[in-house]
Amino acid sequence: MYNFTIIGGGIVGLSTAMALSQKFPAAKIALLEKEASWAAHQTGHNSGIIHSGIYYKPGSYKAKLCRQGNESMVAFCQEHNIDYNICGKVIVATEEFELPLLDNLYERGIANGIEISKVNSEQVKEIEPHVSCLAGIWVKSTGIVDYKQVCNKYAAIAESQGVDLKLNTCVTGIKFTTEGHIIETSQEEYHTEFLINCGGLYSDRLTKLAKEKAPAKIVPFRGEYYELKPEKNYLVNGAIYPVPNPNFPFLGVHFHPSIDGSVHAGPNAVLGFKREAYNKFDFDFQDFMDTMTYPGFWKLAAKYPNEGLQEMIRSYSKSIFVRSLQRLIPEVQAEDIVPSPAGVRAQALKSDGSMVDDFLILNRNKAMHVCNAPSPAATASIEIGKQIVSQVPDSNY
Repeated sequence: MYNFTIIGGGIVGLSTAMALSQKFPAAKIALLEKEASWAAHQTGHNSGIIHSGIYYKPGSYKAKLCRQGNESMVAFCQEHNIDYNICGKVIVATEEFELPLLDNLYERGIANGIEISKVNSEQVKEIEPHVSCLAGIWVKSTGIVDYKQVCNKYAAIAESQGVDLKLNTCVTGIKFTTEGHIIETSQEEYHTEFLINCGGLYSDRLTKLAKEKAPAKIVPFRGEYYELKPEKNYLVNGAIYPVPNPNFPFLGVHFHPSIDGSVHAGPNAVLGFKREAYNKFDFDFQDFMDTMTYPGFWKLAAKYPNEGLQEMIRSYSKSIFVRSLQRLIPEVQAEDIVPSPAGVRAQALKSDGSMVDDFLILNRNKAMHVCNAPSPAATASIEIGKQIVSQVPDSNY
C-alpha cells in the first residue's frame, strides 16, 4: 500500500513527486508513467521557454506561479548545473492597431510584478537588429532551457528521496475503496491511500476513470514549428514575439533560440485528430470522436472561425507561414526555414466553448486531479508541485 501514487511522468508529475517526498520523507510514494521515458509528451515537445508571467491575468495561478517559477527554475538550474540562458524577449507591435494592445500588455506585466520596459523601434533594433516594428516591450527575465534535462533531474531527486518510479506502466482502471484507490495498470495493481492525477493529455479520462466528473474536456491542439537554417541564426538574438491577438487564445507565431543553439519559428495552433498528434496526419478514432461529439468544441469553433481557418491554412502553406514570420523579421525567406518537430497542447475546454484560462486542480475523495496545466506549466513546475502538495492532507504522514 502506497501513501501517495502520482499518475503521469511529465514535468508536473515529476515536480509533484519531488515536492511530495521532500515534505513527507517517511511516506511511501509511487509515480506511474505509461511511456518508456520521462517527459515524452507535452514537456518534451515544448518550446523550452522560461516564461516571465507577463501575459496572465493578475491574481491568477498562472500569473503568480509563473513569476515565482521563473525565479525557482533559474535557481534550480544553477544549483544542478543545467544549461540555461536568460536571453530576454521583445514583444512587438508591427501595426498601428496593435499599439493600444501593447500598452494594455505592459500594464498587465506591471500589475504582475514583472520587470519590463517600453522600447521604441530604434531601441528594439539595438536588441534585435533584424526586427521591424513600431514599438515593443523588453522582458529581460525570459530565458531558455531544455525541460527534458530538468525532468531527468527531478526524477533523480525524487528517486533519491525514496519515490518508486515506474516507467512503461499504463493506467487502465481506477477503483475507489474505503482505504483509497486501487490503480489497475498494464503491469500490476497499485493500492494507494491518495491519488494525484497529473495525466496531461489524458487528465480528463483519468478523472473519469476515478469516477469523478471532469470540469472540462481535453482538446489537443498541435503546434507546428519551423527552424532557421544554421547560417540564418544570426537573425535572432533572443525571443521575439508579436502582440497577442486578444480574439484568439494563443500567442501567435514567434522566434526563439533553443539551448542547443538552433532557432525555432512558430507555432501555429491546429486541432489534433489524436491526443498525441505530433504529425499532420496522425489520427485516432476515439480521440477524434471525443472532440467531434463535444458541444464545447463546436462552440469554440463558432467563436473563432476566421482565426481557426487561418491557422489551418498556415499549417498547409509554407508561404503563408513565412508571411507571418516576415511581420517580425522581413528578411526571412521560405528557403531560410526547415520543418521542425511539433508539440501538442492539452487544452481544457468547458462545455460552453470557453477555454480554461488558469491552472485547474480538482481535490476530492482522496484524490487530486490536475485538470488543466498548459503553458507556462513547465516554467512554473516547481511552484505547481509545491501548490499541489500544500493541498494534500498531511495528518497521517
